[in-house]
Amino acid sequence: MEIPIFTVDAFTNVPFKGNPAAVCLIENELRDDLYQSIAAEMNLSDTAFIIKRDSVDFSSGARFGLRWFTPKSEVPLCGHATLASAAVLFYLKKNVNPVIVFETMSGELYVRQHEESLIMDFPLNTPNPQDQHEIKDLLKAAVGDLPIHEVFYNPTIKYLMVRLADTCDRSQLESLKPEAETLLSNETTGMINSLIITLKGAESTQSGYDFYSRVFAPWVGVTEDPVTGSAHTVLAGYWSEKLKKKKMMAYQCSRRGGEVKMELRNDGRVDIIGQAHIVLQGTLKI
Repeated sequence: MEIPIFTVDAFTNVPFKGNPAAVCLIENELRDDLYQSIAAEMNLSDTAFIIKRDSVDFSSGARFGLRWFTPKSEVPLCGHATLASAAVLFYLKKNVNPVIVFETMSGELYVRQHEESLIMDFPLNTPNPQDQHEIKDLLKAAVGDLPIHEVFYNPTIKYLMVRLADTCDRSQLESLKPEAETLLSNETTGMINSLIITLKGAESTQSGYDFYSRVFAPWVGVTEDPVTGSAHTVLAGYWSEKLKKKKMMAYQCSRRGGEVKMELRNDGRVDIIGQAHIVLQGTLKI
């Protein structure tokens, strides 16, 4: 079996920044264990599988199946690998449709092109307040002695969000080095897939970023995710309320780094907007 495969850097317009995802074009469904084996072989945060299903081909079809696997497990939502998948279809396969629909575990996701960017129509996963005392050991493992403003949680995608106090700055967020094993040992309930640490943007700077974040997901086999579209479905709902803004620009402060634009829609969803750069294409032989 030969499978077309690509590596795409998402949420960036230059190579070796943003978040790399592997993208495979699948003519017919594979066994779940084979999807997982391929993702483990690629060893990136996520590998996306675009499944043709009833579409005529990858250039003319408007509707595809889409699944995402980390090296360890399948996940219900992945933004950067969706962005990467759309980039392969629009940029390499020259898909003729104005909108591509992906059928996923999180429902139908729509992606369209706009100038140099791709716009993903995603569910808005607004989080709820979380009692800090219940998870004090996990919080200590995550941020050490840095002051915490508040903690929120979204049960739909199992994301815990920790907002640092406004007295903290970007350099302190960037200097955090939570150990994966310590995070794992302090959260064994299965209630958390990913940990977001976020910080309000500094009004005194000219960066234009409304907020910053980092994302750690050792529970699904990803020590730190470079730029996380799914996390911004949580962050968008939270920060929109706090900042009283519908349109926001954020920066994820991983080593690779990447920009994410968001716009809350009137239908209760959110547009996640970013660029993508295809860096590799080849054939996977099984």
